[in-house]
Amino acid sequence: MPQTAAVISGIQRMVLYETRARYFLVGSNHAQTKHRVLKIDRTEPKDLVIIDDKHVYSQQEVRELLSRLDLGNRTKMGQKGSSGLSRAVSAFGIVGFVRFLEGYYIVLITKRRKMADIGGHSIYKIEDTTMIYIPNDSVRVSHPDEARYVRIFQNVDLSSNFYFSYSYDLSHSLQYNLTLLQRPYELWSAAPPLTKEEEHTQGKQDSFDIFEDEGLPTQVVYGLQNEPYYKYVWNGKLLERIKDIVHPDWLMYIIHGFCGQSKLLIYGRPVHITLIARRSSKFAGTRFLKRGANCEGDVANEVETEQIVHDASVMSFTAGSYSSYVQVRGSVPLYWSQDISTMMPKPPIRLDQADPYANIAALHFDQMLQRFGSPIIILNLVKKREKRKHEKILSEELYPAVINLNQFLPPDHRIDYIAWDMARYTKSKLCNVLDRLSMIAENVVKRTGFFINRSDFYCHTLRPDDRWRDVGGSVASTGRLQTGVLRTNCVDCLDRTNTAQFMVGKCALAYQLYALGMIDKPKLQFDTDCVRLFEELYEDHGDTLSLQYGGSQLVHRVKTYRKIAPWTQHSKDIMQTLSRYYSNAFSDADRQDAINLFLQVYQPSEGKAHLWELPTDFYLHQRSTMALQPNRHSYTFWWSEGVLSYLPVPYDEVACENTMKTIKVRRMNQFDESVDIYTEFFKPYELTSFDDTFCIAMTNSAREFMPKSVGVDPSPFTVRKPEETGKSVLGKSSKEETILQRKTAASAPPPPSEEAMSSTSEDDSEEDRDDEGSVSQRSTPIKLLTESGESGRTQELQQAMKEPYGRILAECPAEEDLLIYERYIYCYRFLLLLHDWSDSLPLSSCMSTFREPVSHFKDDSIYVVSLPQVDRGSHEMFVSHVMTGHGQVRALCREDMLMYREYVKNRYM
Repeated sequence: MPQTAAVISGIQRMVLYETRARYFLVGSNHAQTKHRVLKIDRTEPKDLVIIDDKHVYSQQEVRELLSRLDLGNRTKMGQKGSSGLSRAVSAFGIVGFVRFLEGYYIVLITKRRKMADIGGHSIYKIEDTTMIYIPNDSVRVSHPDEARYVRIFQNVDLSSNFYFSYSYDLSHSLQYNLTLLQRPYELWSAAPPLTKEEEHTQGKQDSFDIFEDEGLPTQVVYGLQNEPYYKYVWNGKLLERIKDIVHPDWLMYIIHGFCGQSKLLIYGRPVHITLIARRSSKFAGTRFLKRGANCEGDVANEVETEQIVHDASVMSFTAGSYSSYVQVRGSVPLYWSQDISTMMPKPPIRLDQADPYANIAALHFDQMLQRFGSPIIILNLVKKREKRKHEKILSEELYPAVINLNQFLPPDHRIDYIAWDMARYTKSKLCNVLDRLSMIAENVVKRTGFFINRSDFYCHTLRPDDRWRDVGGSVASTGRLQTGVLRTNCVDCLDRTNTAQFMVGKCALAYQLYALGMIDKPKLQFDTDCVRLFEELYEDHGDTLSLQYGGSQLVHRVKTYRKIAPWTQHSKDIMQTLSRYYSNAFSDADRQDAINLFLQVYQPSEGKAHLWELPTDFYLHQRSTMALQPNRHSYTFWWSEGVLSYLPVPYDEVACENTMKTIKVRRMNQFDESVDIYTEFFKPYELTSFDDTFCIAMTNSAREFMPKSVGVDPSPFTVRKPEETGKSVLGKSSKEETILQRKTAASAPPPPSEEAMSSTSEDDSEEDRDDEGSVSQRSTPIKLLTESGESGRTQELQQAMKEPYGRILAECPAEEDLLIYERYIYCYRFLLLLHDWSDSLPLSSCMSTFREPVSHFKDDSIYVVSLPQVDRGSHEMFVSHVMTGHGQVRALCREDMLMYREYVKNRYM
C-alpha cells in the first residue's frame, strides 16, 4: 500500500536582490538544488504587484538569470562599477506583507534557532527579522503618521516566542497530523498526478530510480499539504494578500506561544519530551484589556498546550513510537471585563452584557467540540468564598450557562464542570493542594485518554495495572486517540492554571511512558529526574505565557504549592507582582495597539480614525455587534452540523467531505526531496560538526539532573534527595553554588512563615549557608558537594596525601576516617575564627583543649582530637531537650516563664 508523507517546503533560504524598478526574491531549498523567483514591483506607490515565476531553476540557471538582470539594469552598458542588481538581505522565510498609509512593507526572517525536533521535522524560533519598504523613493508618497504606525507595528517583538517549521504543521496537534497520515489508502487513490509543468521542472536527481531499467515499478508516495488551523496562526492576515497568487512553498505560517524540548535518558535510551503552547490569535491581547469572550466565542488568553513524548531512537513517524496529550486554558467564556482606570491592583469584575441563553458559551464550546471531541471537562479554579464578592461573580454565571447547554446535549457527551477553590486550599494548613490536584488529574486523564500511534504495545499485559483498564479515549487499529479535553481557568489563567496543568500533564506523562513500555506502572513521584525535568519545562512554559499576557513571570509556582520554595522566593514574588502591576497600568495599552495592528484587526486607511484616537477597541474585536446577523444561532441546537454524529471523536479529524476539502494531495516519487524526511533532517550534503548538533545541546536528564556519584541508581524514576542531584529542587545548579545540607536542626531559628517551610529539607540562601557553615559548633559533619555534584573530600584528601608522600596511600579511605578528618578541620576553623575575634586569647591555649600530640617529638604533626568540654548547665539543657522529645516534659520554673514572656515581647509586640 502506498505511503503518505507531509510535503516539505521547497523554499527554506531566500536572498532579496534589488534594482530601481523591482525586488527579486530568490528562494531555494536547503540543498540549494531548486530555486524559485518572486518579482515584486517597486513602481507602484500604494499597491502590491507580485509576479510568481512558475519555472523551477537549477543553481546554474539562477546564476545566469541574476547575471542577465545585473547586466540589463546597469546605468551604462559594460560599466562594472555601478551594479544594476544589488543584494539586499538573506532570509529564511516571509512573515508577510503589510501596508499602513503609504506603500507595502515586506517582513523577512533573518535569523532562526532550532528549538525542537519531532520525527525529523525541525521547529525553529524566530531570532531576528527585518522590515523593508517596497516602493522606490522616487514614487513614494509620504504621510506624517506613517512612522508612528511603523513603530507601533514593531512593538510586537517577533524575536520573542514566535515559531515555525518547514515540514510540520504547528497549528495542529500531533494527533491530527498523524491520523491524517494514517487515513485509508482509498481516500488518496483519486489524487491527481503531477502536472506537466511540475514533471518538466522536476530535477533529474529527484526522478532517478535505480530500478527503472529493471522494469520494476517505482513506489508512489502521497504528499499531503493541509490548510493550517488559522485560529493559532499569527501571520495569516499578513499573507492573505498573496495567498492565491504565489506557490504554496512561499507561504510559511508562524505560531506564538512556547516551544521547549528536553531529553530523558532511560538507561541510555533517549526519550524526547516536547512542550508546545499555541496562543490563539482571536481576541488576543493583554491582561486587563482582554477579558472574557467576544461575540464569536473566542476567549482571551486562550492557549492550547500539547506535550509530546516519543522514543528518539527511531525517528520516522511510521515506524517510531509517538504519544501526545493536549489541554487548554482560557478566560471564562462570558461577557465580562475589569476597569483599569481606577488604578487598583484588583479592579472589580463587571458583567458587561446579559446572556440568559448562554449564546457566547455555546459558540465557544462548539469550537471545542469540533477540535477536541467529547467530553469537555471544565476545571474552574476561581474563589468561592470571599468577604467581598469578586471572583465568585464568574462562577455564578458560568455554572448556569453550562447547565443550560447540557440539557440539549446527549447524556454521554455533556460538559463536565469541576469547581475547586484552589486559593482557599492553599491557605489551609490541613490540606495538600497537589494531592487534591493529583486526584482530579487522574480522573481527567482516565476520561479523555491520550494519543499514541502504536497499537502493538503489551505493557499492560506484561506488567498489568488496574488503572490502565479505566483509561478512556478512542481505541483504533492504528493506536489510541484522545477524545475530549480539559479546559482549565482561573481569573487570569496564569499562576493557578499553570500549576493545575502541570499536575495533569505529570499524570498524563506517567500514562504515556507506561504505554510506551518505559515504566512498570503509570505513576511518577516528585523529586525524580524525570519529574524535575518536566517541571522545569512547565515553569519555562508558564513564565513565557505569563510574560505575554500579564507582563511578568509567574508569581506562584509548583514549588510554592509544594511549600519547598526558598525564603528568597518571597521577595522575587513581590517584585513579579509589582512588575505585573506596572505593566498592566502603563504599558499594556501600547502592547494592545501593537497586537491589533499586527493581527490586522485594525487596518489604517485615509479618512479613518487613527488607532491611537480610538477610545476603545471593543468594536474591533466584536464585529458581529455592528450588523444584524442574517442567520441567528440556535439556542437549543447550538452545535455545528455534523459534530454530534461523530462524537466522541473530534469532527476535524474525521475523514468526511468537509474536512477533505482542506487537504491537497499529490502523487509523488518516493525519491522526491519534498517528501524525503531523511535528507531534510540529516542533510548529507552539508558539512556539520557533531558537537554543534541540536540533540547535543538539548537539556539532558543525565547531564543536568542525574547525580554524578558512582554507584547511584541511574534511573530517572528514582526519588532523590535534594543534595543528590545535579540540580536542586530549588532549580539552582550545583555549578553555581555549593550545596550544604544540614543533618540536624536542633538550634535552627523558627521560619518566618509556613510558605517557606520545606517538608523534607531545609534550604537557605547561599550567603546564609556560607556564614553559618564556617562557625557551626554542631558535632554532626557537613557534607560538601563539589562543582560536578559529587563529594569532593576524597579527591582533596588524596591530593593532599600525594604532595608530601609522592603517592596516594589509600585509594578509598574509610568513611569513619573521613568523618573524623572533617570534624578536625571544622574544629580547627572554628578556633581560627575564635582567635580572630579575641586577639588576647593565644591560639596555643585554644588548640590544647582540642588536640594532643601522640608522641614527644617536636616536629610530629599527628594529634589526637578530643571533644571540647561542656559545662554543667549546657549538659542539663541538652538532657532536658532530649527528654522533651520523648514526651517527658519537666515542670516550668519561674525563670522559664520570665524567659518566655521576654521572648514573646521581643518577637511579637
